[in-house]
Amino acid sequence: MTFQFSDSSSITSTPVHDADLLTGTNGLAHIRLNDQLYTLRITRAGKLILTK
Repeated sequence: MTFQFSDSSSITSTPVHDADLLTGTNGLAHIRLNDQLYTLRITRAGKLILTK
């Protein structure tokens, strides 16, 4: 995986995650925040949907 930035000032300490790696071959990932469980899904159109 390679990231290219046009300006070094645009690099911050914010983490970058690859959605394909997070969701695996089925395009789904579960994300827990406190006591809530969310589902991250990649649609056929290549968009991301996050639902409770």
